[in-house]
Amino acid sequence: MADESPPTIDPVAAQHWDRVAPAQSPWLHEEVGRRMEDRLQWIRLEPAAWADWEPVRGGLEAHSLVERRYPKAECFVIEQRPDRAAAAAQRIARPWWRRLTAAPLHHGPVPPEGVQMLWANMALHMSAQPQALIGQWQRALATGGFLMFSCLGPDTLRELRALYRALGWPPCAHEFTDMHDWGDMLVEAGFAEPVMDMERITLTWETPARLLAELRELGANLHPARFAALRGRRWRARLEQELARSLAGPDGRLALAFEIIYGHALKPAPRVRMSEHSAVSLEDMRSLLGTHKRPGGKR
Repeated sequence: MADESPPTIDPVAAQHWDRVAPAQSPWLHEEVGRRMEDRLQWIRLEPAAWADWEPVRGGLEAHSLVERRYPKAECFVIEQRPDRAAAAAQRIARPWWRRLTAAPLHHGPVPPEGVQMLWANMALHMSAQPQALIGQWQRALATGGFLMFSCLGPDTLRELRALYRALGWPPCAHEFTDMHDWGDMLVEAGFAEPVMDMERITLTWETPARLLAELRELGANLHPARFAALRGRRWRARLEQELARSLAGPDGRLALAFEIIYGHALKPAPRVRMSEHSAVSLEDMRSLLGTHKRPGGKR
């Protein structure tokens, strides 16, 4: 299962979206990041080092909130694509006087010993290999560290999906994974004590054009059965007409619901199966004995 794509995500389309996704943080991602950061008040562990997974798309304002919560924590900014790495280096920068007193900020991979928190906002639902991505996050964490992530859930765009079905059109979006399945995947990847919860956020727009523009910022339709070719102006005009007809509320604004899933899980000490002759790696032995060197600190 680790290398399989979700059944409704086209890997080629997912790779294309990753290449062309705007180097900016959509409003919804920032709002979800703000709500996820508020959940950190319930986490007793204060990380000595943390990593932000692709903050340019995940939320630059949310990144700043986490930095302010953990001002003494070393920070690692991880961006997979060069254009977004350059944008992160430019936008997550500190004035010279802050560099004298603030905790170190790095643009690049986490150290071999890992970090105590990995923050991943609104990335998982666009991955063609989510199990492999969760495995990357698990390996980036130190033993005892924790993962905080968010993503879209299966009730997202339910009104738009119903409209497309009624018109006999192909799916408007790929299917999103249920939070219980995410919990199972976390356990399979080696995490412990996963905690999942969800909420629904309804967004409204004045016009169909504004609605479609924001959906394009949020992501792309990765469903293998999506429209196979480009549509013309007449189709776009009909789409806007149908949106105005079916999604308008009493106030005339067009509404769509988004299911937001939040997840939290710990990286436990590795389990060693003992037999008459057992081999344990040096890294696993250090984790078992609690002798990892913490970033910026002593053993």
